[in-house]
Amino acid sequence: MPGLDGLRGLAALYVVLFHCWLLSFPGFPGNSGPFWLGWLMYGRLAVVFFLVLSGFSLALSPARNGWHQGGVARFLRRRAWRILPPYWAALVLSVAVAHFVVRASHHGPPNHRTVVVYGLVLQDMFTARTPNGAFWSIAVEAELYLLFPVLLLLRRRLGATVLVSGVTLLLVARGLLAGNASPAEGDNWLAPNLLPVFVAGLIAAGVVVARERVRRMPWLWLAASAMVPALALIAVKGPAWTVHHYFWVDLAVAPAMAMFLAGIATGRPAFLLRLLATRPMRGLGEFSYSLYLVHLPIVMIVVRKIAPYYVSAGLPTFCFTVVVGLPAAVLSAWLFSEIFEMPFKRKREPRAA
Repeated sequence: MPGLDGLRGLAALYVVLFHCWLLSFPGFPGNSGPFWLGWLMYGRLAVVFFLVLSGFSLALSPARNGWHQGGVARFLRRRAWRILPPYWAALVLSVAVAHFVVRASHHGPPNHRTVVVYGLVLQDMFTARTPNGAFWSIAVEAELYLLFPVLLLLRRRLGATVLVSGVTLLLVARGLLAGNASPAEGDNWLAPNLLPVFVAGLIAAGVVVARERVRRMPWLWLAASAMVPALALIAVKGPAWTVHHYFWVDLAVAPAMAMFLAGIATGRPAFLLRLLATRPMRGLGEFSYSLYLVHLPIVMIVVRKIAPYYVSAGLPTFCFTVVVGLPAAVLSAWLFSEIFEMPFKRKREPRAA
């Protein structure tokens, strides 16, 4: 669908900028940087958007086919073929950088447990020293892929309202009972609430087969109306409160993101679709997964091993990292994708035995 690759690229680029900011200014979740860079503090919300977009993209074809998919085993095999090879390559790279160049975890360099837990994509269930702080969401996405066939079945049998209500109520109950944890280190109590986020995208995909009256609804205005209260809450409460309450913030912003995608699916606004369809946007989106996988070790090397020789801490380091680290991350991700992602993307699934 036109525009989706461009959105993936922009979301990945925001995550890179978030990590440039995060590593340049100490004290997170407080904002020790300039106030005008405060919009870069919320990298998790870009991951939330990725997951809404993932649910939306995966559900487009089933939505056109009565909410059926072409076989569970085939779906899971194709997802593994698409996601795991570049992830494992990025894992090797990240472990090497974290062990020999710059440490990624406060708890020490990667060890054998790291390799096993992250290699099996179990970092959302078991704690381990992280080799790459961005990897926590890969395990979440893998879990959502496993649940996707069940979610389609529930959408087909029970309808959108029952599916969304049931999933959300279960997760709200869990949120009221949960304690605190660290997503990057694998003890991630925040991950389960991303199920309704994914479901929101899945439900929004139904707009492609909806009646014309539904398709002509002002989806972007509805999205803006839903997002304004969430943004106002973030602005009033501040970054520290927001970060400590992401469980609820994620649930608050997901409907707006889903309605935004519904608007994109119906071809509005045309100017945004034209922008997202430009060659640079589409190109960035093509290797956005690789950019997400490999950017953090590169940014860490620039911030901690290169920048101190040339600039002072704080804003000069941030500017240096954006000028040097951002292009280095993008170029490295493109090269990485050509070797470890695109061959598996072009060949949609492994050859049957």
